[in-house]
Amino acid sequence: MSQWRKSGPNEAFTPEDIEARLKAELPKWYYEDGWIRRKYKTSGWKGTLMVVNTVGHLAEAAFHHPDLAVSYAFVIVKLMNHEAKGVTERDFQLAKKIEEVIMWQPGAEEGSALAGTPDDPRFKYIKYD
Repeated sequence: MSQWRKSGPNEAFTPEDIEARLKAELPKWYYEDGWIRRKYKTSGWKGTLMVVNTVGHLAEAAFHHPDLAVSYAFVIVKLMNHEAKGVTERDFQLAKKIEEVIMWQPGAEEGSALAGTPDDPRFKYIKYD
């Protein structure tokens, strides 16, 4: 974090800082129309609801609420601090937590006792990048 300028949680970053930081820290996210965004592809409605509920829990726990676009097989998460009228540290921190939890693959962790979702279409719910 030391390479980024220090700012308060409600101080908006410049578009250049946002782009550089997304590239370095959240490469699957992008900046568009004043928001940082991420599209999560799912295997259908069940997976979509699981993503929405997970994002909802994390956002409520953080008391920082994204906009969501929800469809049958995807969820788009949009973050921007309305109070600051731009992208702030709060947005980056919540985006990182959302990314960490949604993209978690326990079966991919060395030595994990958790196997992860079987490689079977009946059980898949999210399409990992």
